[in-house]
Amino acid sequence: MAERPLPTPAHTIGPFYGHALPFPGGGDIAPPGHPDTVTLHGHVLDGAGAPVPDALLDFWQAAPDGSLTGTPGSLRRDPSTGGFLGRNGVDFTGFGRVATDADGRYALRTLPPGNTGLPYIAVCVFARGLTHHLFTRAYLADGTDPLLDALPDERRATLIAAEGAPRTYRFDIRLQGEGETVFLEFR
Repeated sequence: MAERPLPTPAHTIGPFYGHALPFPGGGDIAPPGHPDTVTLHGHVLDGAGAPVPDALLDFWQAAPDGSLTGTPGSLRRDPSTGGFLGRNGVDFTGFGRVATDADGRYALRTLPPGNTGLPYIAVCVFARGLTHHLFTRAYLADGTDPLLDALPDERRATLIAAEGAPRTYRFDIRLQGEGETVFLEFR
């Protein structure tokens, strides 16, 4: 009897992020040892509250001075081998990419966003079972903001990162169900 072939990506639902999308140091946006570094961390959870071990999160933010252009260099490659060289460790790019671990955890080390209004970090979530990625924001403070002000209190709370230890914020992302994170629609 012939062996049954394994499914191919055309026969299964991903994600298939292990090969090229995550990169070493993807969550280290702040230059090493920078005194203003803040950490944003949390879990990605499914509708039942179980951790999602194979999600991929993209982060974008304004630089501390409020600029939005960022500096090239989030992912540098060796021109001769194509291998990973890493960030240059000096320039602030405003972009990070982090895969969740086996327990659905992630961590991002960055500088405080200097955008106008309340400081926030934009987050894009890719995960199994999602046919389209999801956009949200992690606010590092509560206060007056047009987006937050338009939401009922219980929904508003899903966008505000909880401050823990100094310069550390927890932001859990719940994909559906009770306490579902507010996701944004762009047109």
